[in-house]
Amino acid sequence: MELNDLLSLEGVVPALKAQSKKQVLQEMAAKAASLTGLPEREIFDTLLHRERLGSTGIGDGIAIPHGKLVQLGGIVGVFARLDRPVDFDSLDDQPVDLVFLLLAPEGAGADHLKALARIARVLRDGETAAKLRASRESAALYALLTHPSATVE
Repeated sequence: MELNDLLSLEGVVPALKAQSKKQVLQEMAAKAASLTGLPEREIFDTLLHRERLGSTGIGDGIAIPHGKLVQLGGIVGVFARLDRPVDFDSLDDQPVDLVFLLLAPEGAGADHLKALARIARVLRDGETAAKLRASRESAALYALLTHPSATVE
């Protein structure tokens, strides 16, 4: 599974302004709602419920909040580069500045897990993460995420 299967250019936020983890999740839920047509509140509640089970901050300034929604037609991603890092209760206690939201249909099962693994692999690549942090344009961020092996200057 490639990230261009679940992420569109419209799903990339180049400089998300947020002061807290909750605000990040609210803004990401709003963006996901605009892409999916699902209620923002339902998406936000799903993300909050998942965060209560344990932080989706995986370390190195990266978070992958995710959840499953019954009415969703397919797997959808939203990526945001934060304007300023925020505390995300991450495993390494470091603030987060790269966030990839993943939403999947209730029955997605293995595809949901494959998508999570692919996102983690791309974002944990040090060179890719550094380029994402240095990019300010949606198109450049999208290109880096969907073609991580290609060199984007």
